[in-house]
Amino acid sequence: MVIEIDEGSGFCFGVTTAIRKAEEELASHSQLYCLGDIVHNEGECERLRTMGLEMIGHEAFQTLREARVLLRAHGEPPATYEMARSRNIHLIDATCPVVLRLQRRIRSTYEAHPQSQIVIYGKPGHAEVLGLVGQTDGTARVIACLAEADTLDYHRDIYLFSQTTKPLEGFRRLVSHIQQHIQPPARFEYYDTICRQVANRLPNVGHFAQRHDVVIFVCGQKSSNGRVLFNACLKENPRSHMVDTPAAIQPTWFEGAQSVGICGATSTPKWLMEQCKERILSFP
Repeated sequence: MVIEIDEGSGFCFGVTTAIRKAEEELASHSQLYCLGDIVHNEGECERLRTMGLEMIGHEAFQTLREARVLLRAHGEPPATYEMARSRNIHLIDATCPVVLRLQRRIRSTYEAHPQSQIVIYGKPGHAEVLGLVGQTDGTARVIACLAEADTLDYHRDIYLFSQTTKPLEGFRRLVSHIQQHIQPPARFEYYDTICRQVANRLPNVGHFAQRHDVVIFVCGQKSSNGRVLFNACLKENPRSHMVDTPAAIQPTWFEGAQSVGICGATSTPKWLMEQCKERILSFP
């Protein structure tokens, strides 16, 4: 049986940078906090915990003073930076450059058009989205799907942005819907802020799934991006299985299979996919 690990899967640039910064800090400092899980993969989080990284929530962050805190790739709202300054907390900012540019664009648009509707196509409550909404002092509207677009006021100006990891196809449908419903003289402007490194994985992972009899998609349970990519695999190959650890892989999945493809999300480490391959090879 041939087993192939998808070369296009694994950490995106933003996650890779955040982990590298954490490792560099831990090499020279005995204590480092991270605001939230550094990546939506428990195996990688546990590896970094053994090196000394302590992942905390916002409530615990508010109790710190004169500490060193890593901001993960998802980014944070302005209030986090203000809290850090007031408590003399040293921030190691690992916000993804793509997210950082998006934050700045939303902020400048909000300041230039304070009476307009700033709309973000994204998942409510997602860490990146919270950081984006924070650029508008909490006034931005978050739209998770096309059905929610009808809650907008089409008689007022609308400026549309997107969470960087949302599907490009969904964003385009939302743009078309608003264009059809906007009522002049109200203006509608949109900004395609979806990360192409992530968006391009959708068609690629679908093609990868077509090439194999069985697909093992390795992904943490908290990964929104992973859920989207797995569904793309499942659409092309019904023998696709999502696992978060090698132990979850079952030998019965491979009956009659000649080839297996292993792929994962932008939050999936290569070493974990390698472990999944070893698990499959261990089956009699």
